[in-house]
Amino acid sequence: VVHEKHKDKDLASLPEGAVIGTSSLRRLAQLRHHYPHLSFKDVRGNVITRLAKLDSGEYDALILAAAGLNRLELSDRIHQLIPSDISLHAVGQGALGIECREGDTEILDLLKVLEHQPTAYRCYAERAFLRELEGGCQVPIGVNTTIEGDTLTLTGIVASLDGNKLVKDSVSGLATDAEKLGTELAKRAKEQGAQEILNEIFATINRS
Repeated sequence: VVHEKHKDKDLASLPEGAVIGTSSLRRLAQLRHHYPHLSFKDVRGNVITRLAKLDSGEYDALILAAAGLNRLELSDRIHQLIPSDISLHAVGQGALGIECREGDTEILDLLKVLEHQPTAYRCYAERAFLRELEGGCQVPIGVNTTIEGDTLTLTGIVASLDGNKLVKDSVSGLATDAEKLGTELAKRAKEQGAQEILNEIFATINRS
């Protein structure tokens, strides 16, 4: 979402030093990597509050979830959709989970009918990736998972907080091997420098 004075621009063409508001470390790190000419500033409050801050000139643009804007019937404020090759989403984002009592076979059988297997495979792969990296909400880790036929493709990134370092890779295989693929991708990412990035981030967090 951009300020009205930038209606003719996208993120790539915004002027040097333009102030972009986001509260997500994951988005922040990826956008810093791809758009180093921009300045980023934390933004807080609900969607309406954030839009008011944008309109008052506090920011040149905001990074918001399109789903949230659509849900609030504010889709007319969406100026640009950021593609997944620029900003990968969080692990399990958009998936819904239902908990029930352990061993309650009757309820488990009922819930099994509701399970969407392709979504489950995506979550298995993404969560295995995160688990192997030992990441959490304070670490810029992003994923994107697609399934075509029986083949699952998982793409993952690990980025430094300043966006200067970014490790990105993909794996493909049978969707039924989702967890194995997630673990494999994480190990490959570590070999490419992801572990060093994570160590730096955890050290920074522990000092603060």
